Parts: sequence; C-alpha cells; structure tokens
Amino acid sequence: MTSARPLATAADLLALLGDTTTEPRTDTQLEALTLAVSADLPVLLWGEPGIGKTAALTQLADALELPLTTVIASVHEPSDFAGLPVVGDDPATQGVAMAPPDWAVRLVEAGHGLLFLDELSTAPPAVQAALLRVVLERRIGALKLPPGVRIVAAANPRSSAADGWELSPPLANRFVHLQWKHDHDVVVRGLGGTWPKAELPRLDPERLPDSVAFARRAVCGLLAARPGLVHQLPKNEVRRGGAWPSPRSWDVALRLIAFATAAGTEREVLSVLVRGAVGDGPGLELLASLDRMDLPDPEVLLANPADAVLPERGDLRQVVLDGVVEAVRKRPEEARWNAAWSLLVLALQTGAPDLVVVPAATLAALRRDDWQVPEQIEQLAGAISVGQRAGRVVAA
Repeated sequence: MTSARPLATAADLLALLGDTTTEPRTDTQLEALTLAVSADLPVLLWGEPGIGKTAALTQLADALELPLTTVIASVHEPSDFAGLPVVGDDPATQGVAMAPPDWAVRLVEAGHGLLFLDELSTAPPAVQAALLRVVLERRIGALKLPPGVRIVAAANPRSSAADGWELSPPLANRFVHLQWKHDHDVVVRGLGGTWPKAELPRLDPERLPDSVAFARRAVCGLLAARPGLVHQLPKNEVRRGGAWPSPRSWDVALRLIAFATAAGTEREVLSVLVRGAVGDGPGLELLASLDRMDLPDPEVLLANPADAVLPERGDLRQVVLDGVVEAVRKRPEEARWNAAWSLLVLALQTGAPDLVVVPAATLAALRRDDWQVPEQIEQLAGAISVGQRAGRVVAA
C-alpha cells in the first residue's frame, strides 16, 4: 500500500497539469483545419517535430466529441491497411476475405471518430501505396469507414523526419495540405492552461444552394479561361509531395469554397485552404478570380452612381473603375459619361487619389464634341489635374 501512494500522488499532480480549458480565439490555421474536417476532406498537417500537431488533433477530437484513433503509419505493414487475407472454408467459392485491423473495426462499430495518421512522411512507399485506398475510398480491408469518421494526418518535412521519405504524388494529391506553425501567444497562454477553442464552422442553411453555385462558377470560370491549370504535376520531387492542381484537387477546392461561403469564412482562412488544395500559384489565381466575381457590375454602378459602393481594397477598386470606363467606351452616351465622372469623384473622396488618374484620363478622351463638361471634373482637379486634361480634350 505504501509503495502505491507516491504514484497516486503523482497521478493527482498529472491530472492537475492536464486540467486545461479553452477560449474563443482567432486562429487561422485551426479554423482552416475545422472547416476542412467539416467538409469531410482528408487534411495533412506539415510541421517540425514538437510544433503541436498531435496536441491540436487531441483538442479537436475533444471539442467535437469524437473518439481519437491514432495510427503511426511508419510502424505498420501495408497489410495493416489493405487487410490480412483470411482463408475461409471454401476459397474457390467464397474467395479470400481481407480482415481489417482491430482499430478499424472499433471505428466502424462506433460509427464516428477522428482517424489520425501520424508520422506519414516516415512511412515507406509500400505503406503509402496501401494508404491510398484508406484516404480516398475510406476502405480498410473489407471494411468501409462510416461517414462520421474524419481523417487527419501529420508529417514532418523530410529534412527533420526520422528516416523520412518524400510523399508519393498520388497520396499527396488526396490531401488538403496545411502548414502548421506555432503561435507564440497561443503557446504561452496554452501552457498557462488555456488553449484556443476548436469549433466547427456554422453553415447558414439558406445559403447552401447559392454557395454551391458560387463555388462551381468560380472554379469552372477559372479553368475555362486557364485550361493549363487543370492538371500540373510538378517536375520537382519535393513539390510533388505537396499540393498541386489536378481534377481531384480542383474538386476539393470547389468543396472548400462552398463550405467557406456558406459559413461566411474569413478570406485569410479560405486562402490557406485553397492554396493547400491546389498549390500556391493556382490557388492565388483562384482567389483573384473570386475577388472579381464579388465586384459590382459596372452597368449597375452607372445606372445609379449616387448609391454606389466601391470596394475598399485598392486593387479591386482599380478593377471596378477600369470596368466602368470600359463600359462607357463600349456604349458611349453623355448620361453614362457623366455618371462615370460621379463614380470617379466618389472614388477620390473615399480612397487613394492615384487610383483615379488613369481612369480619368481615359474617360476624358472618350468625350464627344457635343457633350458638356460636367462640374464634377472640378472636384478632381485639385488632386490629379483632371481639369487640365479635360480642358485639352474640350479645346481639341
């Protein structure tokens, strides 16, 4: 009895150390992880050893009330994922069943859970090949994982992995890749007993159909204009083990956009997810395409400039102003020309003056001889000398 007391006291101390709480806190990488999990997409967390990947998954499982099943990929054989052959009474008639491991059976019996495939970059190629069916088809041997099971993996860069391997391109292309980094404030506050709270995004039921339509329009619109982005297998071996564009990963990006739109997710979180699905270059092009889709219609602005609202971001505002001037050029009418000047004045009053210079010069050159110079030009003259430019057009 006396020998057990020190351990009992140690257990009490360990329980106190493990007694932590959570708080709502803005955490981009955690929000990206929870949205991808909500969308039922396999996620791969990349980060140096000890960065907190496993701890984040443990907290996520607790927050979602899902049993956590951790499988160290590198210590398993391919048959542990493909299934072990079991010979029945009459193999010629019944075939040979592929028996799944016990952890897969427990997941199926529970009907839900979080499957955590740890140390993925230390798994040899044969094991990675066996994992392809687990990640994509959610099959382990003869068992199919139920819809309530989510799959998250973690890996260290090859330079810091023990006997590490590059991830095979087929396996890499099945994941949403998230770069997991430590946040100093989060670590300090977490060691003090309070970690960020992991919450699934709240989807607006009324926005679901529009979210799907928006996501499809965004991805299809980009790929129609840039067919070369549909499939780009990187030539570099390291990059092949990360995010790159393929029809499969574009489908993943489409799903992420739909979920992010329905949840009203912040742009930074969506950026992390989209680039983690199709790579940085294609992802940034898709994000730029999304920005253009949200821009107001130039015709709507010209029809009612008094109620116009221009984008806050300078690059998007420039695109809108250029679009307004182009619309006037295509259908030049005095009323539309005057409305365009009103919009330029609004842009000057609510943003940087330099954004108005080029559109104003182009708009002034569109003037017909019988059009009166609007008074709005005088409001622009002090900032960019538009009055002088228009005056030269009038005198011509």
